[in-house]
Amino acid sequence: MTKTILDPIDRMLLNLLRENARTSTAELARKLHLSRTTVQSRIERLERNHVVAGYTIKVPDEVEASLVRTFVLITLAPKRSASIEAALRRIPEVRTLHSVSGPFDLLAIIAADSIGALDAAIDRIGLLDGVERTTSAIVLSTRIER
Repeated sequence: MTKTILDPIDRMLLNLLRENARTSTAELARKLHLSRTTVQSRIERLERNHVVAGYTIKVPDEVEASLVRTFVLITLAPKRSASIEAALRRIPEVRTLHSVSGPFDLLAIIAADSIGALDAAIDRIGLLDGVERTTSAIVLSTRIER
């Protein structure tokens, strides 16, 4: 697999897209002092190289205020990562999953309609064959999200 090298312009382009992925190519070109064709070519190259893997939505906290979010730190039995990951993909409340270093193996970000639904989702995770322990922290607010 070829390593993708990002130059300073690529990094500026990515920062602009992080702020608003729907910014028009013309607006991006204006902000970067480049032609639209150059910006479009860079975006296409970043997509081809899986640097930009998709575009998504970010729903503000006040819109999702009814959802309860938590970080669930998960400790696994040895050599169970692949099967646990597959099982976690099937739990709709799991929004994001990270492999982490330290005393835990995975960090899952969970969103549920209520504390009861959150509790049930955490219980489902804890009951997965190969999960040794979970530790949870409920998100009170998000201070920075980029």
